[in-house]
Amino acid sequence: MVKISVIGAGSIAWFSTLIHDICLTKSLWGSTVSLMDINEERLNLSYLFAKRYASEVGADLKFEKTTDRRESLRDADFVINTAMAGGHQYYEDMRRISEKHGYYRGINSVEWNMVSDYHTIWGYYQFKLMMDVARDMEDICPDAWLILLANPVFEGTALISRESKVKVIGLCHGHLEARDIAHVLGLDLNDVEMEAIGFNHCIWLTKFRYKGEDAYPLIDEWIEKKSQEYWKTWYKTQKSPFDLQMSPAAVDMYKTYGLFPVGDTIRSGTWKYHWNLELKKRWFGPAGGPDSEIGWRIYLENQRKWIDYLTERVRDQTKPLTDIFPSRLSEESVVPIINSIANDRKGVYQVNIPNEGMITGIPDDVVVEVPAEVDGKGVHRIYSGSLPKRVMNYVIYPRMLRMEWALEAFLEGGRDLLFEWLIVDPRTKSNEQVNKVIDDLLSLPGNEEMARHFK
Repeated sequence: MVKISVIGAGSIAWFSTLIHDICLTKSLWGSTVSLMDINEERLNLSYLFAKRYASEVGADLKFEKTTDRRESLRDADFVINTAMAGGHQYYEDMRRISEKHGYYRGINSVEWNMVSDYHTIWGYYQFKLMMDVARDMEDICPDAWLILLANPVFEGTALISRESKVKVIGLCHGHLEARDIAHVLGLDLNDVEMEAIGFNHCIWLTKFRYKGEDAYPLIDEWIEKKSQEYWKTWYKTQKSPFDLQMSPAAVDMYKTYGLFPVGDTIRSGTWKYHWNLELKKRWFGPAGGPDSEIGWRIYLENQRKWIDYLTERVRDQTKPLTDIFPSRLSEESVVPIINSIANDRKGVYQVNIPNEGMITGIPDDVVVEVPAEVDGKGVHRIYSGSLPKRVMNYVIYPRMLRMEWALEAFLEGGRDLLFEWLIVDPRTKSNEQVNKVIDDLLSLPGNEEMARHFK
């Protein structure tokens, strides 16, 4: 019987999936789930959802709720951090100011990091929240595992693993999109082996086998014979801006770097794909992908609609929640990993952990995304390999450098580090432009502490 503390539990859109999976994992029944959020109204809604869903499926779980993080962490065995400091609106305000000064989609939009809520250099409050949770864990529940779901997973997991003694695992589900490759090629997933390696939101298909044989030639054949016809239909019928796995951008990255990009990797790339909305549409579809001004608005609107719908259903006692959350586990790995550690049930999962020699050419303390074995004794490294020279030189090293810059800025502070971030940006035209955007960002209401840090 374990205690699971959920930090940021008021985000019901994500939290509902977590509770659904916990309730359906009988080997975790008898456990306590502590819900924590600073927004009491949203916290109460999530608590009501948890109680109702557990009752409907007959799950033997105890739920607690609190706005006090330290209270939630007390006696915790697992801590799940999904909190976003300031929420999406804060980030949109920062983006608006950046764009006023000529930085399309914000100063965080840089090579291999175009994802709209994956903020690094202006993520001061997010990093501070991550470290505050880790420091509290060191004090209150030092033996607990921290599962970091909040973005930026790459920077956040590296920061916590370097600056605290907490046992941390970063998680993301982007690697699951590799299955779209097999689907488009018409392959039976039961006969497919896949492996995607790299950094979070920057992973590459290092293994792709079908019935024991290398399946990359099947991708090559599809590109040569079927891709153009596929894209014609795809462009007209694309149902979601996130449908990118076999997009023109993905194929172009494959041709350029020698491995096929997977999941959120395709959303990033270099400025070759991102100068403006027209270019984004060419590479990512009619909305310009999920991170254009159109695609991100669609995402935020859909999130709001889903939250409104869930809120209505939770408050309506006449309709069962099992109608929208059926009795089968989601594809998220959070609860299976907790179950593997708590009940010593061995499993292999895609995780973000310090490299420690797994990928050749990457320092030991840099966090990588790889498959790892998890059981009652923890996380065990099973991967050993390398990435092609071109992927390392033009993708991995530049992305790693940006991570190090962002963490240095957070840990050391000083205006010069913000200046250095922007002076190498291709959108920068003058020193004056850099200084003006920094001034405006730090003058934003709510950024007073951040302004002192970067004085």
